[in-house]
Amino acid sequence: MSKQNETVKTIVVAGLLCFVCSILVSGVVVALRPMQAKNAEIDMKKNILMSAGMLQKGDDVEKVFATLETLIVDLDSGEVVDSVNAEEYDQVAAVKDPDYAVKIPTDKNVGGLGTRSKYAKVYVKKNESGDVETVILNQWGKGLWSTMYGFIALGSDYNTIKGFGYYSQGETPGLGGEVDNPKWKAQWVGKKIYNEDGEVAFKVAKGQGTNEMQVDGLSGATITSNGVTSSIKYWFGENGYKPFIENLKSGGLQ
Repeated sequence: MSKQNETVKTIVVAGLLCFVCSILVSGVVVALRPMQAKNAEIDMKKNILMSAGMLQKGDDVEKVFATLETLIVDLDSGEVVDSVNAEEYDQVAAVKDPDYAVKIPTDKNVGGLGTRSKYAKVYVKKNESGDVETVILNQWGKGLWSTMYGFIALGSDYNTIKGFGYYSQGETPGLGGEVDNPKWKAQWVGKKIYNEDGEVAFKVAKGQGTNEMQVDGLSGATITSNGVTSSIKYWFGENGYKPFIENLKSGGLQ
């Protein structure tokens, strides 16, 4: 056999091998996709529960999450709607969907988001008497380098914070990235969102963590801290969850 034929044979064998390997890899990817989606779903449920302090070591995530009621809320009216599938709706992704995206008026865009979703996905925990004891809300805002996505949980007065946490953020490790520090997040528990006049008064400010509506700022991360404050101010204002919270206070879910 000539050297030319040997070269052709080598190329053909290598090509077939690559083709077979690509088919096998593609098959594995397709086969694993449902498992990956399920793991992502469980991870999100875990973050939701952890933000409210509802998940302890060794707990079954699915079992604990089943104690929550998932609602879709019209942010403009504050009313619960039944026309949207709660399991399929993604509040964050909806911002890019023309059918669900709402442009935030310039004078209300304190969080720098530009647009928000028309509907919010809300998680509610009721006690044995049927009274709401915990409400978990999705919220996000701009940091220094990234958009920070997380959840915040309120108690039965719809004002006292029961827990807080981000599930996605890209801030500077050791500085703004400390928004993920358990010790810092623990400071949020027991703080208030609104003052006596019903205004959003909560803020993150360096050296001011003793006030019931303030959490000590992150050292060396002023922009990230301000971003957290702005996101809370927006999401709990009139253009965010406030209509829903007012509805809750009037017994809208009882």
